[in-house]
Amino acid sequence: MRNDRAALTIKCPACSRATPHRLLYVKNSCNILQCRDCGLGRTEVSSFDPLAYYDEGYFSGRQTDGYADYRGAEPVLRREFAGTVEFIQRRKPRGCLLEIGCAYGFFLDEARRTGFEVSGIEPAEAAAAHASDLGLNVVCGLLNEATLNSFGTLDVIVLLDVIEHLPDPQEALALLADHLRPDGIIVLTTGDFGSLAARSTGAHWRLMTPPQHLWFFNRDSIASLAHSVGLRVESSDHPWKFVPLSLIAFQAGRMLGRKIAANPAGNRLAIPVNLFDAMRVVLSKAPPCPETSHP
Repeated sequence: MRNDRAALTIKCPACSRATPHRLLYVKNSCNILQCRDCGLGRTEVSSFDPLAYYDEGYFSGRQTDGYADYRGAEPVLRREFAGTVEFIQRRKPRGCLLEIGCAYGFFLDEARRTGFEVSGIEPAEAAAAHASDLGLNVVCGLLNEATLNSFGTLDVIVLLDVIEHLPDPQEALALLADHLRPDGIIVLTTGDFGSLAARSTGAHWRLMTPPQHLWFFNRDSIASLAHSVGLRVESSDHPWKFVPLSLIAFQAGRMLGRKIAANPAGNRLAIPVNLFDAMRVVLSKAPPCPETSHP
């Protein structure tokens, strides 16, 4: 249920200033607020430990808001990731690529096969260990300055359904921008809070899963966030995605209050899905402002 009580003024990372926020609803005992200026949604949560939350269980169906069986769906995921690599190569054919939240390394492995020099950061120990077993350069931990320094400057930085999980998306994007080469790009995917699906289903939106999801972006708020750290939106779209049937069943069960376990057949099969409520955004460094000439 929506709540239109008096607005609360708090700092919005996309607007880079204190703005009025309204309480939309309460979900999973968390208040969901929205900035009245840019539309960025946020989860109010007193404490959240990502290192404790994103464990092996998150990828194997033991967490309500995680994946049904990430490793079991590897062939389907690799097919989807290969398409993302192809999308990136049309903009940046080669170079140094870093993925934030690289899970078991399937995307990085697909990118490596096309000639990218790849590396990743992943908080879940078991997932990071599996990626390392594939021969990938993956650091287990959180995104921070110390971790990024080990990778140098980068041509491509990828965040696939990650930015909504980060405690401070503005600080994270600023760090990434500092490590991006002048002609580099950041490719991210996240839910579209301004989509018809999100607006019509409200607290029941499939991506409204606090405290796992801390932020809910629309096109305006992601553009404002990018601008605040010297980046600009090169393109944005709502791509089709091949989704394992096991994950579809798992998420449908969550929305219906039931737990549906993954099965091998559901892991192997996938269907193309597009509810037009998930966006893919390409960011690049904004050109410097031209110097003002004086007579």
